[in-house]
Amino acid sequence: MSDGLFAARGLACMRGDRTLFAGLSLELAEGQALHVRGPNGLGKTTLLRALCGLSRPARGEVRWRGELITDLADDFTAEVAYVGHLNGIQGDLTAGENLEVARRVFARRTTPPQVVSEALERVGLRAIADRPARYLSQGQKRRLALARLLVLRRPLWILDEPFTALDAASVVGLSALIGEHLAAGGLALIVSHQAFDIPGIEDFELARYSRTRK
Repeated sequence: MSDGLFAARGLACMRGDRTLFAGLSLELAEGQALHVRGPNGLGKTTLLRALCGLSRPARGEVRWRGELITDLADDFTAEVAYVGHLNGIQGDLTAGENLEVARRVFARRTTPPQVVSEALERVGLRAIADRPARYLSQGQKRRLALARLLVLRRPLWILDEPFTALDAASVVGLSALIGEHLAAGGLALIVSHQAFDIPGIEDFELARYSRTRK
């Protein structure tokens, strides 16, 4: 890869006093995506958290548009959307209210109000927009969490097991959504044990850098 907007160089991450992986480098340019693969315990979630700035690697650097993400701080945070294992939704708010909070608090000021209804429609939740999130099924909660990607409109998506609890139709729908994001010049890093089909995505085998199985 070349001309990357997003790059990691020489990353090493630890869990306690144990090195999970070391010497890891990767790069993404516009429209590119990586599927981070490997058995449980290698540190896939740890890697994603380091790449989006939620934790610091033991060694190495992560850069966005050529700048260290530690120097960019909030300017980098405003460019990345992270969906982790937890859905991060508020049960007392409706599905629509959850997305409206995301729009008002975390999206750019120019993001129009109609993006909320559009996102709900896209993930198949518009009919239950007024239902409190605590009453949604696990699959519906996951789709609501993923709908935030459409509200935030950020170029870099970092997704940890995004297909968890989704039925087959929803997996296809989310795969299409990610494909559209890439076609528009977005970038994505995905950890998933489930099969999915996104044209052009490249595999990234974490085991090549593992120190847990040496």
